[in-house]
Amino acid sequence: MKLAIDRILQSQGFGTRKGCRELVTDGDVSINGEVMDDWRAVVETDGLVITLFGEEDWPYREHVYAALNKPPNYECSRKPSHHPGILTLLPEPLRWRDVQPVGRLDHDTTGLILLSDDGAFIHAQSHPRHHQPKTYMATLAEPATEALAQELESGVQLHDEPAPIAALSAKLLDPTHIEIVLDQGKYHQVKRMLAAAGNHCAALTRVAIGGLTLSSLNLAEGEWCYLTEAQIVALNSEPDTGA
Repeated sequence: MKLAIDRILQSQGFGTRKGCRELVTDGDVSINGEVMDDWRAVVETDGLVITLFGEEDWPYREHVYAALNKPPNYECSRKPSHHPGILTLLPEPLRWRDVQPVGRLDHDTTGLILLSDDGAFIHAQSHPRHHQPKTYMATLAEPATEALAQELESGVQLHDEPAPIAALSAKLLDPTHIEIVLDQGKYHQVKRMLAAAGNHCAALTRVAIGGLTLSSLNLAEGEWCYLTEAQIVALNSEPDTGA
C-alpha cells in the first residue's frame, strides 16, 4: 500500500496532519534511512521504517497488537477516575493512535492484558459469545483443600446470576494458591466465585489468555511488547491446564 508521508505519520500516532507536515519540513523524519523534505511524497508502507529526530525507529504498523504486564493500582479505563490509567505506560504515539485495553482488569489485579487499535480484534477477544479462556492465579485468604477446586469446577451460585457459574478448570497448587480458567468475563468474577465457595481472594494475577502465557512474554510489571504473529495465533489456542 502506498500513502503520502503526512498520512502515514498521522496514522502512526505522530500528531495531527498539520503537525506531521511540520515534522517533515523541519527535517525530523527519515524513511528507511533517507531524510524526507516533502510531506506530499508517496511511499510504500510494506517494510517501512520511520525514524524521528535521527534516533527513534518506528516500523510501520497498520494496526497495533500489544500485551502489557499490568501493575497493581492502575485502571484499565481510557478515562481513569481513582488511579493512573494503563495507557500512561505506553509511548505517546500509541496513545495518539487510539490504542485501547482489550477488556479490563480490576485496579488491584495484575497480569496480562492486551491492547490494540483494531476494532475487529478487540471484539473477537473481548465479546462474551467468543468464550475466550483466561487463566488466573489467585492467592487465597484462607488455606484450602482440593474441595475448593472441585466446587469451582462444579459451579457456584453468584448473586444476581440465574444459574451456578462454573470454572473451565480449577487447580489447587498449594493450600493458598489456586489456578482458575474462565471463559466468561463477569464483574469481579474470580473474587465473587471464591467468596461464594467460602474463601476470599487476597491477590489476583491473570497469567494467560488462550494459549498465550504471561511468562512466555518475559515482561516485568509495567512493561509492554508488540505481539508477533505466532503470539496472536496462540491467543486462539487452548490454555495449558497441565491436565
